[in-house]
Amino acid sequence: MPKVIKIRKGLNIPLVGDAEKILVRPKPSASYAVKPIDFWGITPRLCVEPGDTVRAGSPLFVDKQRPQIAFTSPVSGTVADVVRGARRALQEVVVIPDAEMGYEQFEAADPATLSREQVVDMMLRSGLWPHLTQRPFGVVADPEAQPKGIYISCFDTAPLAVDIDFALQGDDKTFQAGIEALRKLTPGEVHLGINAEYPESKLLGRIKNVQKHYFSGPHPAGNVGVQIAQIDPINKGEVVWTMRPQSVLMLGRLFLKGIYDASLVVATAGSGVAKPRYHQTIQGARVDGLLDWAGGEGGIELRIISGNVLTGRKVDSMGHLGFGDNLITVIPEGRYHEFFGWLAPGFGKYSASRSFLSSLRFGKRFNLDTNYHGEARAYVVTGQYEKVRPFDIYPVYLIKAIMAGDIERMEQLGIYEVIEEDMALCEYVCTSKIEVQEVLRRGINTMMTELA
Repeated sequence: MPKVIKIRKGLNIPLVGDAEKILVRPKPSASYAVKPIDFWGITPRLCVEPGDTVRAGSPLFVDKQRPQIAFTSPVSGTVADVVRGARRALQEVVVIPDAEMGYEQFEAADPATLSREQVVDMMLRSGLWPHLTQRPFGVVADPEAQPKGIYISCFDTAPLAVDIDFALQGDDKTFQAGIEALRKLTPGEVHLGINAEYPESKLLGRIKNVQKHYFSGPHPAGNVGVQIAQIDPINKGEVVWTMRPQSVLMLGRLFLKGIYDASLVVATAGSGVAKPRYHQTIQGARVDGLLDWAGGEGGIELRIISGNVLTGRKVDSMGHLGFGDNLITVIPEGRYHEFFGWLAPGFGKYSASRSFLSSLRFGKRFNLDTNYHGEARAYVVTGQYEKVRPFDIYPVYLIKAIMAGDIERMEQLGIYEVIEEDMALCEYVCTSKIEVQEVLRRGINTMMTELA
């Protein structure tokens, strides 16, 4: 029996609205978009203008500092809009799809027979390279770096997360081809993190040439950062790469078919969705096309989130799915003030600190909204962060070091090991209502500037 790594610290937030395992194929989206704001550490340089025609795999923009890294269109069609924000910063490139998909053609090949340079070149030209994330710092991987390993978490423990086994089913050959390509990129191993609390799927049971690691425990056990910390922690000067499981499928299709096929399975979930379920769509699809069943009772104002409730980004119904996101969560907005709400017994309220009587109702799920239930206040040491952080670091002191701009202390306290998703639960349980993820990214950007 394989060794199981047990994650004891963490928190499963019991939200209602899990997606039912029914896969539907909605009509093609009215538009698709690629958003530079989804990528840290790049400065985009536009390659197209409104009115230009593109194919799936055609460059939309590149990184100004590393122009070999292309960010390509997920579909063929016409560039409809180039959206800019403050100081003309590029926000997104929107493409209206053709009735019939057309692809840029690349050379199909068995990645096991190719050199590292050939694999890297094909990934860069096709637009698959941005699917690789580099740690430390959670940025687009550097093609010149030599990662000591590549990590893929094959399960997700975030609230209402997609069942990865369901999303991957039936694509054994494609997933294996993606793994073979990744093996060319590192002198180390390709590591798979697998959920030990359920039987291993047929697909994962057949995958070869990988190191498998089995995890159990509450969220964030499914976060790849937690798995890296348990398997081989990142030290100063070391680099590892990560990739999402459905991105591995896209990589496999590139080498098997010679095309950039950005198809993926997306779940719509949350109490604001009348019929939560799974959708077969394409990366960057417009949200309204995936929310045919979106509802809400009594005219309740809803928040649409591309991603999960802890780390996702708010979008409107005409917005687009974030790069790499495979979940759309819809929950009520919390625009209300509850006078002396903390005095009520709270039979129907959820509390991570078990402050309400609802904590006696084991297994109950809650219809949570976006209300903060308080405002920013003095930053105090309560021990709450440590209860949900399975890393060997002191999270409160790390955040304080970032606030103070103490670079040496930030290094000593483990900033190389974490990115926003690893600290999201700290933000959720924070009594002081500190924007922990925002503060952490500010610290990471400071470190990147210092090390440049």
